[in-house]
Amino acid sequence: MNPAPSIVFFTTASGAGYGLLFWLGLLRPVGLLPAVPAFALLCLAVALVLITAGLASSLLHLGNPQRAWRALSQWRSSWLSREGVAASITYVPALVFGWALWAGQPGLATLAGLLAAAGAAVTVWCTGMIYASLKPIPQWHHPLVAPGYVLLSAYSGMALLAAVSALGGVVGGPASFIVTLGIAGVILKLAYWNMIDGLRPVATAESATSLGFIGKVRPLDPPHTETNYLLREMGFRVARKHASALRKLALALAFGLPILLALLATQLGGGVALAALLLAALSALGGLLVERWLMFAEATHTVTLYYRGG
Repeated sequence: MNPAPSIVFFTTASGAGYGLLFWLGLLRPVGLLPAVPAFALLCLAVALVLITAGLASSLLHLGNPQRAWRALSQWRSSWLSREGVAASITYVPALVFGWALWAGQPGLATLAGLLAAAGAAVTVWCTGMIYASLKPIPQWHHPLVAPGYVLLSAYSGMALLAAVSALGGVVGGPASFIVTLGIAGVILKLAYWNMIDGLRPVATAESATSLGFIGKVRPLDPPHTETNYLLREMGFRVARKHASALRKLALALAFGLPILLALLATQLGGGVALAALLLAALSALGGLLVERWLMFAEATHTVTLYYRGG
């Protein structure tokens, strides 16, 4: 598949925003985050900016962005519609959460924060299921895709939370979470890549035409004389050597460096810890952009059989 920059940015930015919102709403009531309202308001502002920027970016990929609202009506059958509904609903408790923090209503802030956390988790799951539900793309129709979206959202959100927490002098807990979630992310991505590398094609030109008994099937002429939507969106192929190099880069930037910086922060503290966790958050987001680009670039739609002959 051809990785659209708007979708790569959307899934990375909104995922990090929802992850931050999730951890903020979940951990604040149990006392694992600074109780100062200004801290929570700053985290909430960062989360909502990332979420809104990501959702706005996703509209750039639509043929008619002005009709995007119509997608909300198909929530019974469409994961894309469910994502839109969940994203819209999540804004309500998130904004109430912010108002309660500003107005000094701790009980309402706790309730709204928990509801916002639940909405964030549901929205990210719906985003993952948009891709996991597409049977013609075996690299997406995979049991690790939707859980991967949730885990990487939680990881990037925690990286942001740790950076903001360091401003308030809280380092140990969030940094430890980065290490744990980062290791889980490495395990998941390695397992996913290993599994998709071993995938057998769901169909071939030989099986589609029932001519495999003769030998290798190849088209005499291309289906179209010039480029079209299918070629632009689904005809992309990344070279194996480039994919391997980008996988290593994604692992290093998204997980390796942030984990090392988080461990460094727990040992040194102070201004060094703040700088380390800020760099860790930036590295995690940069690495996840590479990871998300790869997820699209390595996906192969079965329609390309008509263009490649298998």
